[in-house]
Amino acid sequence: MNWLQLISNKRLGQEGRHMARHDDRSEFKRDSDRLLFSAPFRRLQNKTQVFPLPGSIFVHNRLTHSLEVSCVGMSLGNDVSRQLTARYPSLAGTLFEEIGTIVSAACLAHDMGNPPFGHSGERAIRSFFTEGAGQSLCSKVSEALWSDITHFEGNANAFRLLVHRFKGRRDGGFVLTYSTLASIVKYPHSSSMAGKKGKFGFFHSEQDIYLKIANDLGIREIERNDNGIRFARHPLVYLVEAADDICYEIMDIEDAHKLKILSYEETEHLLLGFFDEDVQRRMRQRIIDEGIDDVNEKVVYMRSSVIGLLEHECAKAFVDNEEAILAGEFTGSLIDHISTSTREAYRRCTEVSKARIYNSKPVLDVELSGYKIIETLMEQMTQAVVAPDRYYSQQLINRVSNQYDITAPDLETRLMAVIDYISGMTDVYALDVYQKINGISLPIV
Repeated sequence: MNWLQLISNKRLGQEGRHMARHDDRSEFKRDSDRLLFSAPFRRLQNKTQVFPLPGSIFVHNRLTHSLEVSCVGMSLGNDVSRQLTARYPSLAGTLFEEIGTIVSAACLAHDMGNPPFGHSGERAIRSFFTEGAGQSLCSKVSEALWSDITHFEGNANAFRLLVHRFKGRRDGGFVLTYSTLASIVKYPHSSSMAGKKGKFGFFHSEQDIYLKIANDLGIREIERNDNGIRFARHPLVYLVEAADDICYEIMDIEDAHKLKILSYEETEHLLLGFFDEDVQRRMRQRIIDEGIDDVNEKVVYMRSSVIGLLEHECAKAFVDNEEAILAGEFTGSLIDHISTSTREAYRRCTEVSKARIYNSKPVLDVELSGYKIIETLMEQMTQAVVAPDRYYSQQLINRVSNQYDITAPDLETRLMAVIDYISGMTDVYALDVYQKINGISLPIV
């Protein structure tokens, strides 16, 4: 793969069309603005990241997480651009110098396909078809669709959200540039090649769109068989993934401290553990010199230092492994290739997160509640589209936005419309619909 082909401002849905521009924004900055001002992005403010949506203590939701990931992604892209342009002077003055903006835009979009209630919502949708009432639909749909819905993935759903022609849209999807779209596809293969982990990057309904983008950008094809095609990642995917890895792990530690799941001493030990004793001593002295007395502000200072360190090391790992990345032979994530001491400190945070945070009572409670809500909505809405002539089915169908093709003549389109509708909900809206269709609450006029 080569950079000059990989970085393209060709726009999906506007190929070959000249579009009048009235300002000096780059095409990649336009991508970022389109995402930032979109309704699906705005809805992320009411979707769970890890902890329940904030009460008196504010913790991260999907929106604040995405904004922070975008910020780190911009830094990663800019650092890589600067270092590789120095290595290859021929890249100077080309679109390659804008990779910071591309990565930043892709980071804004990376969680837009996630359903309500975090990963619990994903599992509820999958389980409805593999363990619940949805099992009966296996013989009624194609093998390709069945593979998609039984492996439902927020990553693949994000790509669908960005490129699918929903009803009422002037063009297909968000009409983003090829490079931005390719940069969010973390698993560049279909669900039929997902393997044991079940991860995939696009539904079969959007496979041809991804193939078009991949072929135009010169993304390397890794494997082709009767099940489908597997591509190497677009190189910028590694930077988007690194920005996400940095933010969710370190910010979850900060949120856990705010919620008193972790003590200050435990949090300090984890964050200062990224640095040697000399640096730790200087950091503690700086906290004293600057008069930082509040423990939350101390955590903020240490957290920002850790993010800066991880960003620097991930950019270095990318540059050091650029040849393997362009060859499609790089394995693992950038975090796997940072210095041993930093990687060990990150691993300690991951272990504490799994043991103390992701299994904490507030997190488990929201996952249990969210799972039940999504399971119920899937069951009720699926019954409605399987038997649309029933009175209750019509009542449910009539409350669905007309952007979803829920009255299509074929069952497969209707089923995907149900998934599009439910996965696009916010946590609060999903709870509201759940309560209304179960007669738990009545609308207040």
